[in-house]
Amino acid sequence: MKVRIGFLLSLLRGDPLADRAVPPTGYTARITTVTSAAMAILAVFALALALATERMANRWTGELARTSTLRISAPPDQTAAQTVAALRVLETTPGIAAARALTDEEQRALLSPWFGPDLPLDDLPMPRLIEIEEDETGYDPTGLRARLVAEVPGAVLDDHARWRRPLVAAAERVRLMGLAAIALIALSTAAMITLAAQAALYANAQVIRVLRLVGARDIYIARAFVRRFTLRALGGAAIGTATGVAAIAVLPSGDVAGGFLTGLAFNGWEWLLPLLIPPAAAITAFFATRGAALRALRSQS
Repeated sequence: MKVRIGFLLSLLRGDPLADRAVPPTGYTARITTVTSAAMAILAVFALALALATERMANRWTGELARTSTLRISAPPDQTAAQTVAALRVLETTPGIAAARALTDEEQRALLSPWFGPDLPLDDLPMPRLIEIEEDETGYDPTGLRARLVAEVPGAVLDDHARWRRPLVAAAERVRLMGLAAIALIALSTAAMITLAAQAALYANAQVIRVLRLVGARDIYIARAFVRRFTLRALGGAAIGTATGVAAIAVLPSGDVAGGFLTGLAFNGWEWLLPLLIPPAAAITAFFATRGAALRALRSQS
């Protein structure tokens, strides 16, 4: 533990002599900082996307898992009788907590987003819908369908499984895509920082030769590059993370329109997760620069 703390302190303090081998400004410094900031912004958006799709999948599962719909498609003079018969069957079915027929106003509200609020429901042969709520144990859809075929010929049971499965599967794939994007961002950051570190090493080959002449070891020189590039990545990622979080914060809340894009934000403790991005960028820069520096120094020997 003391060795690790000492290493971190030496990394922060640095060595003035070794730091001369690393250009404090120039295109390598700008590339490292700008790349880290841009990748941090993308990482914030990818993280928000992954979390939003996970919440969406959980919401869809919760809303559809315990509900079903029974549709009564019968001639107008038989609809009322079949509705009463269907409710009687549902009341005696184990696993069903409640069942009720939707009113005309409720059915009109369901159809208004597609057909408008002035839908002439009385003039259309609309089926009667019955809302079913399951208890914790659930019911047997196959057995219920068999009873309905015998007692309510015009009843069609929809347990929402065919709607729920593709929606949840799609949300899960989008979440995995978000996590894969974060991994690709980390790899791209490491590649860009590696190229920038190698360019800085070869650009300062003369200074490195002088340091070697006075007895500096390769690990001593590499530590200077690791320190400078790690701190640049940390600073750039901190700026990018703050920018990304600010952009996410100004998005409309999920309650405004109830859509997916309006829910692309962090909730509660999730706002703390972006704080992990700058340290992750610094760790990525540390190992990428260390590997690049040692390889380049060996090739210059």
